[in-house]
Amino acid sequence: MSNHVVSTTERLVQPILDEMNLELVDIEYKQEGQNWYLRVFIDKPNGVDIEECGQVSEQLSEKLDEEDPIEIPYFLEVSSPGAERPLKTPKDFDKYVGEYVYMKLYEPIDGEKEFEGTLVSFEDQTAVVEIRIKTRTKQLEVPFDKIAKANLAIKFN
Repeated sequence: MSNHVVSTTERLVQPILDEMNLELVDIEYKQEGQNWYLRVFIDKPNGVDIEECGQVSEQLSEKLDEEDPIEIPYFLEVSSPGAERPLKTPKDFDKYVGEYVYMKLYEPIDGEKEFEGTLVSFEDQTAVVEIRIKTRTKQLEVPFDKIAKANLAIKFN
């Protein structure tokens, strides 16, 4: 059910975003407490504003009402992914080379399964991340298929 809702939402929202020159970052459909939420995260190079989120929400809501893929009550939320934007696709990793990132892996690499560092490069489906351990730095080569979760991170000095 959840995958069907996400794929249907993606199919309905993509033409709206294309028309507005916006990027689809992520779609979530999940239950929190008693309520179900359909969250659509959108972005553009200089960030999205509340008016753009509102326009997308309005147009997508109409399309969802027409197609009616969700049989139970839910809340639709359209928003920016924020400063800690998720990195989901190889294209995302290419785009954010040089940025500070958080990664969680399916299995450890060099004893590390969860870390923050600078995304040095992304080539041949492999991310190179420079991490700092106490006073030394090291680079980890992380195959894309080993990444369980990744997002931009805020670096605190």
